[in-house]
Amino acid sequence: MPGIKTLANYQKIWLRDDLRAALSVAAVSLPVAIAYAQLTGVNAVVGLYSCILPMLIYALFGTSKQLMVGPDATTCAVIAAVVTPLAAGDSVKHWQLVMTMTAMTGFWCLLASRFKLGVLADFLSKPILMGLINGVAITIIVGQFSKVMGFSFDETYLVEQVISSPSYLLASHWPTLLMSVCALVIFFLIKRFAPQWPAALAVMVSTALLVWLFNLNEEHITTVGVIPSGFPDFQAPAFDLGISRELVMPALNLAMVSFVSMMLTARSFAAKNGYEIDADKEFRALGIANIASAFSQGFAVSGASSRTAVNDENGGKTQLVSIIAAVLIALVALYGTAPLQYVPEAALGIVLIIASISLIDFKALFILRKRDNSAFILALITLLAVLFIGVIPGITLAVLLGLFQFLRAVMRPTDQVLGLNKKGTIRSMDSSDKTKPIKGVFIYRFNSPLTYFNAIYFKRRIFELLAKEKETECLIIDAVPCFTHFDVSVMSMLDELYKELKQQGIRLVIAGRKRQMMKWCDTVNIPTSDGGVLIRSDLYLALKMNQVYLQALADGDAPVLHKD
Repeated sequence: MPGIKTLANYQKIWLRDDLRAALSVAAVSLPVAIAYAQLTGVNAVVGLYSCILPMLIYALFGTSKQLMVGPDATTCAVIAAVVTPLAAGDSVKHWQLVMTMTAMTGFWCLLASRFKLGVLADFLSKPILMGLINGVAITIIVGQFSKVMGFSFDETYLVEQVISSPSYLLASHWPTLLMSVCALVIFFLIKRFAPQWPAALAVMVSTALLVWLFNLNEEHITTVGVIPSGFPDFQAPAFDLGISRELVMPALNLAMVSFVSMMLTARSFAAKNGYEIDADKEFRALGIANIASAFSQGFAVSGASSRTAVNDENGGKTQLVSIIAAVLIALVALYGTAPLQYVPEAALGIVLIIASISLIDFKALFILRKRDNSAFILALITLLAVLFIGVIPGITLAVLLGLFQFLRAVMRPTDQVLGLNKKGTIRSMDSSDKTKPIKGVFIYRFNSPLTYFNAIYFKRRIFELLAKEKETECLIIDAVPCFTHFDVSVMSMLDELYKELKQQGIRLVIAGRKRQMMKWCDTVNIPTSDGGVLIRSDLYLALKMNQVYLQALADGDAPVLHKD
């Protein structure tokens, strides 16, 4: 528990900043948690349950001093997309499925941590995650549009909802629409004249007061409704195994996306505050936090970037911020839920829409287009996939795109032909003519580990490049970047390459990883003595020994490599 070490060495001078940050985080978390509970399709108090234990758990098991965990727009949208069709309108079953998917997500995170898969934080590239988050944000906005306007969509998918929206506008409930406008005005007034106040909380309190004072329930303005106080009674999910199977892969996707998103936030604030975080421990902390959320009848949590930013802006120094904020939210869940029944759903819809708008970043996408067009295409494909085929298929496609991006880089990597510059330094050849080829010598570098699925490409590239050379007597391969591990298919390819080069009268020299290459060649019976594959310690020694060989050949003291 890394948090225990921090708390054991706690300094009194940090307490004031941590208290201020905790109050601010709790104030922001309350309306967001309730709004995200509505987005997930469960009772508002479940959003509070999803904050308390996970925040306490992360404070102990997490390695980030600033990160706040809790309900997140992306995770809630994913859960709702998976669970809603399976629950078929049964609210109890819906809640049980939410808890089960949350527990499964935690299990996948723990399994990934056990096998040291924190490296997956780098698996979904930033462009793919950008496209995913933009798509999810747009999906949430369109979904909340009906609550803000006071109608409900009959259509299931986003594209159909957008197309049919004009016909629904005529059926808008005007009192609900006026409440939404009122909530929007309050939000922007707070942001304009009191930016240090939690605007979302002010919207929730103000609109609830309006409903209570003017008895607006009679105007059929939908509110959150009665919220039970106290902690939940533990209930075990009661549904058939067949339905739970439908949650396994979506939970895996959710674990992947939640972790990557959390790590982006955690790393950025860790870098800002000058410390390192442990990806594998973060995976474990996220897993335990999700299992704790399921145990307390809540839904999946992730790193909350907005609440983390609030913590950092208010000077939060340690994980004590999470503990204090969790206690404050617990007090509200125990004793302060009665006023929440007057909060209109329209106001929560406004809070969600504003939060989702902050996630949309088209400017970054256009900047990406100028800097790296291939990365922009990946982001755009992910964005369109989420919009046109849904959140879950979009996430699956994002994961596959990340995999294909990796495989493409490994299977068809860049390569270089090397030469010497005027100072005698080995450098890659380019159009500048600063580096010159070495007569009779061809130096090749393959910028990827060699394995069974790129070995044939490696060999083909060598012969394609050799075909452009007039006279090559010696081929030197830089072994450092490509011969990283033993692979029987790779060594078989190397044996074939050696024999084919020998037939053409070309010596094959492997430069680098000498002991390793000697051992591997001996294992598969590739000759490494005179006339066989020559293995040198590095490129410079390989060139020097080649000059020695040529001099000896000129003196008649070296064996001549004859074509078979």
